Amino acid sequence: MTNNTETNNNTVVTRFAPSPTGFMHIGNVRTAIFAYLFAKKHNGKFLLRIEDTDKEREVTGAEKHIIESLHWLHMQWDEGPDNGGAHGPYRQSERLDIYNLYAQKLIDTGYAYPDPYTEEQVQGFRTLAEEEKRPFLFRNHRPETFEVWDGKKPLRFKIPEIKSYAWHDMVFGDLTAGPEALDDFILIKSDGYPTYNFAHIVDDIEMQVTHVMRGQEYISSTPKFLAVYEALQIQPPRYASMPHIMAAGGNKKLGKRDGARDILSYKEEGYLPEALFNFLSLLGWNPGTDQEIFTKDELINIFELERVQKSGAQVNEDKLDWMNKEHLNKQTREERKKYYETWIPDVYKKSADYETKIEKILPLLEERINVGRELLQFIESGELDYFFQKPIYENPAILIWKNGTKESTIEHLQQLTTLCEKLEDWSSTDSIKNALFPYAEEKGRGDVLWPLRVCLSGKEKSPDPFMLAYILGKDETMARIINAQHILAK
Repeated sequence: MTNNTETNNNTVVTRFAPSPTGFMHIGNVRTAIFAYLFAKKHNGKFLLRIEDTDKEREVTGAEKHIIESLHWLHMQWDEGPDNGGAHGPYRQSERLDIYNLYAQKLIDTGYAYPDPYTEEQVQGFRTLAEEEKRPFLFRNHRPETFEVWDGKKPLRFKIPEIKSYAWHDMVFGDLTAGPEALDDFILIKSDGYPTYNFAHIVDDIEMQVTHVMRGQEYISSTPKFLAVYEALQIQPPRYASMPHIMAAGGNKKLGKRDGARDILSYKEEGYLPEALFNFLSLLGWNPGTDQEIFTKDELINIFELERVQKSGAQVNEDKLDWMNKEHLNKQTREERKKYYETWIPDVYKKSADYETKIEKILPLLEERINVGRELLQFIESGELDYFFQKPIYENPAILIWKNGTKESTIEHLQQLTTLCEKLEDWSSTDSIKNALFPYAEEKGRGDVLWPLRVCLSGKEKSPDPFMLAYILGKDETMARIINAQHILAK
């Protein structure tokens, strides 16, 4: 039997083989990441193959979306539809002649035959089995003699031997399945396109794939795959079944109907590709240490399939937000500035003092923002307006703290104006606080600091007044305090 688990130079070869039937979600990408990490860990090859034989379900633009999603995550394949390679083409729709060659091999050895029945007849067999409360097996209706296949009828695989199969899964361990898992199935449909059950086997053989990572839902079909390899006298690759990613509640596999999101929606929300790659790598895989923040190279160095857990993994987007913040913290200050500035409206950037202010605002953003969409929400709620636009007080009473009066508030603001004017060191939040806070302690924090913060921001909720004053600068701070006095005095 030919060995397909190793290429001629013992190179590990993995592949990611999505169908272009919709957007990529985290379940798809997690499988791609594990295949990628395993190949790179063993100095092997990672291939991208597009399984586009289901033309009825194919979605226009889906292949482009797949490639864009993987490129955004900084994953590059050694061979694929966009960069070619020695084992192309890499779209199944362009490999029909190859499938026909393998189909002919199976016909010649007696392991494939044209389906002699109409769809109505097959449905009749299935209905009868249901009425008799027994499983439907096509092999019980297999004809005794086979016609010559003309390509117009479905071509079925003839199971070589009705027996039990045993195999080792690199995640789930030793697995077995009895004869009931075997049945004659369609290799090539009447439209000339192969089924998944046949095409992926041919492709893995031709592309010399040594290790196959795919969802655990394929475990039940593995005996059929092994039977095909047996009929072709080729050693199958090693299998590693990926546990499900679970929907909220943990009782079923996460799917598009359960809120599985388009991978590129994470990009649109401002997640760093490094953070999402890190997050998905740990989704159902344990590095064996308490470390949680990894670079791609670190993950490659420590990745082991044996540490993939058998139970379903739960998505915790709060954890993803935290990871995104940690990866932001690893960037240079200039990189972080560029990241935050992608979310800041141009109207702010046109301000004459924008560059000065943004340098001061960055620490505030770094403290409060985990991911870009939070900054967008921050901006949409007007939380940056007060740095670039003078506040408007729709009701001047907002400036007065609880039991305070208009007169006492004006007095406090006048004293703050005097203290600000005397302060020469405006270089930090602490220097401003040291100058103003003793007065607030003496007269009452709320009575003093509330009107100060509100007159600077125009809002009941905002950063502390010393941070606001530092970012606004001495002249603008004093102008706003004096303006608030005038408004209250009217």
